[in-house]
Amino acid sequence: MSTPEFTRDDYNALRTVFSCIDNTTLEGNDTRQRVEELCYSSLNMVDEKRGIGPVAAVCVYPVFVRQACQLLKGSGIRVASVAGAFPSGQSPLPVKLAEVQYAIDEGADEIDMVISRGVLIEGNENYVFDEISSIRHCCQEKTLKVILETGELLSSSLVLKASEIAINAGADFIKTSTGKIAVSATPEASRVMLETIRTHHEKTGKWVGFKAAGGISTLEQSLLYYNLTASIVGEKQINNQFFRIGSSRLPHRLFSFLTQ
Repeated sequence: MSTPEFTRDDYNALRTVFSCIDNTTLEGNDTRQRVEELCYSSLNMVDEKRGIGPVAAVCVYPVFVRQACQLLKGSGIRVASVAGAFPSGQSPLPVKLAEVQYAIDEGADEIDMVISRGVLIEGNENYVFDEISSIRHCCQEKTLKVILETGELLSSSLVLKASEIAINAGADFIKTSTGKIAVSATPEASRVMLETIRTHHEKTGKWVGFKAAGGISTLEQSLLYYNLTASIVGEKQINNQFFRIGSSRLPHRLFSFLTQ
């Protein structure tokens, strides 16, 4: 198999992508050792001479947040936690809020929540809005990423509706997927989300971030989402304040490429 050829512009884009990665482990068999390895690898994937790294954040389950915070203290790498009945979203709101609060109390800088897709599909948009708003209030100044799980929203109109609800309810980012179902991030759903972000900015002057996650493991895939985002909201918005890619396999592959 031939090695893909990348231009100098591609290289620069991929270097930006690296700084926007949420380095992730979200497995049922995660251990303290695995989280330690994740944090140390994130700390070590830095090349100051080339201006590469670090990643934007590590993303773990709530029970590992305190450990991650201790290991990453002073590094500038943020600690993100999934919370709120990830990945199904099928828990009562008080349970979700308790888990979000737990993650925050443990030191999480960012919360990745997932919406109640079934309720949205049933047409109860107000419930989804109120749910996100309640978690937004719980998070206060913490970064809130709202996962739409677009692979379960089987029309572009439903992806649009979910995007609008999440943004209006206070999301800092809207995120494609949990990575736990067969259909994860897709360019089609991402385009709808990014166009919704652009429309919101045109109406309010406020930017909301975009996070692609689920199944993104190659340089080509990450470059696709970089270019798609740049084409819709502009390259100026591609920084880790407004653009993220969540992945467990991409970081090492990308760092190896950038430092070869």
